[in-house]
Amino acid sequence: MSAIDHLSGPADLEEDERQAVETLLYRLADDEFVLAERYTEWQVRSPTLESDLALSNIAQDELGHARLWYDLLEDFGYEEADLIWERDPADFRHATLVELPFEGGDWADAIVRSYLYDEAEHLRLEALEESSYPRIVDRVGKVQAEERYHREHATNWLERLAETDEGRARLQTALDRVFPHALTLFEAVDPDVERRIDEYGIRTRSLEDMGEQWLETVVPFLESLGLEVPLSSDRTVTAEDLPSHVGRDGSHTDDWFDLHDDFTHTYRELGRDSADRIMPDPDDQ
Repeated sequence: MSAIDHLSGPADLEEDERQAVETLLYRLADDEFVLAERYTEWQVRSPTLESDLALSNIAQDELGHARLWYDLLEDFGYEEADLIWERDPADFRHATLVELPFEGGDWADAIVRSYLYDEAEHLRLEALEESSYPRIVDRVGKVQAEERYHREHATNWLERLAETDEGRARLQTALDRVFPHALTLFEAVDPDVERRIDEYGIRTRSLEDMGEQWLETVVPFLESLGLEVPLSSDRTVTAEDLPSHVGRDGSHTDDWFDLHDDFTHTYRELGRDSADRIMPDPDDQ
């Protein structure tokens, strides 16, 4: 199939087309949902009232973005309980960057993670603007409008923290810890399926291409702040640079299973078998 051909609606996709669409949607939704869960841990702990409100708003945005992508998965017959609350934690396909707990409540850790994630998110949203799957295109604009603010927030705080020796030292410690996990944002769920995502035009740029541009963006900027990016060779990712768990392939850190247990606790304790919606499906409005 040519990359410029439009795919059918969810009910009319061929099996391999459906698998490609679902895989991409799980990448998008799981990243946003898990990151939102981590961001909520910063509420009332941020260094200023303004930053507390900002990160709370960003967490809400990310949760809303996850909802947009999970809603598209519901087109294929899934229910919210299947997608989140009763789903095996090993089946989640988010990158390990978003599942890591914040290091000792260090604001620099939160900002470095936000910057690395938001720059990657910017690229992958651009690669969805002309997706061959119209249901994705319909929702990209809303997400992009809010993500622009997220990038600005993280960039401004990086520059602010880098103004002092102490701030740069904290940033460097955070960068050394989370950068390998940021590389997992561009890892494949399944190489064959990822190839089909690109061939069908569901995503108009490959993971490799986006990963290279991401490095061309983040490495010079971080170096301009006096930071050293932990890569084994200059702007080239090798297997040695990746962590032992990458998330996309179902391999997760122990921290993820603890987090999953935490956010599903109330659902399980109440004996629920379904989830009430508090946000409407955009298709119903």
